[in-house]
Amino acid sequence: MLLHEAMLYEKQAENKVKCHLCARRCLINDDGQGFCLVRKNQGGTLYTLNYGKAVSAGVDPINKKPLSHFNPGALVMSVAAAGCNFRCQFCDNWMISQDKEIAGTSFPPEDIVKSAKENNCQGISYTYTEPTIFMEYAYDTAKLAHEAGLFNTFVTNGYMTPEAVKTIAPYLDAVTVDFKGGADPDFYKSVMAVPSVEPIYESLKELKLQGVHIELTNLVVPKTGDSIDRIRELAKWIKNYLGKDTPFHLLRFHPEYKMTTIPATSVKEMEQAYLTAKNQGLNYVYIGNIPGHPGENTICPNCDTAVIKRSSFDITQWNLTSDMKCPVCGNQIPIKGKLWQTDLRFPYSVL
Repeated sequence: MLLHEAMLYEKQAENKVKCHLCARRCLINDDGQGFCLVRKNQGGTLYTLNYGKAVSAGVDPINKKPLSHFNPGALVMSVAAAGCNFRCQFCDNWMISQDKEIAGTSFPPEDIVKSAKENNCQGISYTYTEPTIFMEYAYDTAKLAHEAGLFNTFVTNGYMTPEAVKTIAPYLDAVTVDFKGGADPDFYKSVMAVPSVEPIYESLKELKLQGVHIELTNLVVPKTGDSIDRIRELAKWIKNYLGKDTPFHLLRFHPEYKMTTIPATSVKEMEQAYLTAKNQGLNYVYIGNIPGHPGENTICPNCDTAVIKRSSFDITQWNLTSDMKCPVCGNQIPIKGKLWQTDLRFPYSVL
């Protein structure tokens, strides 16, 4: 295996190293691996084991990320490498994120950019697993992507260090940070093996400071992670620290991986969560994973006009003016980038 030296670590005594990439800040013994299983210490040097090895790559609509206020209608080349720094019992992509083998197909950064251009993509999204723990791979790709006129987005759990944010920020245009269970600390510990939620808030503050476009999701998990009080508090935090125009996507849970006995979130519960977040003063709250629900639409907060209508990943109606204003009242809608007219009906793989 061709090893690639890792970013963001420091050497310690006795050939140990301390990783400063994600908020776990693993202290790794010689010949040991980090919690993510894809960073290994060999003789006091930390290496990344998943560099240039894609476990998934394909073309997606940007609304799948979800990003609703960033280059709507765009296509992105979605890329993932093996591993994760969480152990979510409900993971949709557990086959590639939880696998202890470092699987993947050779797909170096220059080939990703080339494939994105050949498939008429406007950007690249680092997604499906956790991009933080394939930072070196994403960083090199993102630099080349900017040089080629493509944008870059992360879909991330947000559990990265401020140092990691500052490293990738010059090449990162937008981010979707995925909360689960209303950011309940007990839920994170018991269901996801995450010791603290606080680092996510700190990385979000740093992302905002660095000028990266931010959208957030929260997975509403019945019985164990559906507290309305937690959703209320999370919405308040978003408004206070990120701003009332920050898009907040509430995602319906579907049974998966080790949580197949938990039912899908009811529509009624999703609508209650939606209203709770709206009532905290957030202007752009969305319901995800219920195709055709009115909660997928962008609503003008000034006059309640549906300025963008959606069904699942498709934009079905675009009512904004050319300068992104409501056609009824003239209110400015905070959309970054432009509307892209693309003809992709179904995502497809390139590997």
